[in-house]
Amino acid sequence: MIESLDTLLDRLGNQLADKIRDGSLNEPVMVGIHTGGVWVAERLHASLGLKEPLGKLNIAFYRDDFTTIGLHPQVSPSLLPFEIEGRDIILVDDVLFTGRTIRAALNELFDYGRPRKVLLAVLFERDGRELPIQADVYGQRLELTADQQVKLTGPEPLLARIVTRKED
Repeated sequence: MIESLDTLLDRLGNQLADKIRDGSLNEPVMVGIHTGGVWVAERLHASLGLKEPLGKLNIAFYRDDFTTIGLHPQVSPSLLPFEIEGRDIILVDDVLFTGRTIRAALNELFDYGRPRKVLLAVLFERDGRELPIQADVYGQRLELTADQQVKLTGPEPLLARIVTRKED
């Protein structure tokens, strides 16, 4: 059962605000991973009142599966309107599943510079990790069957539901 998205976004925002207040994050910038992560990041960025604009990361060229699934025909570039070098970065995604998306996002981020710290915030953390990556803060932890996935649609309205993948 998925909790209310407003509740999850409030929970994430409060956890991030605590990290900023306690000094775990120093003047952080926020980067959302295209597409769902950007939708979540837009809301978090506004609620936290961060000074610098939101960054948007498109990891299409960094995925380790694009040779099997192909590239989307309209890949847009990443937009990082601030310096990465030495910064504290809040990296935001909608769902942490295998860890491969986050690995790809880190590869792209490091192409722009070496951050001081990267904190991972996700709306949903689910089981099924393939890489040793975990969220620092998350809205909800889910245990799903192998044929289930979380589907986020948006940006307005922002909705989440659990769907069952159909076998081919």
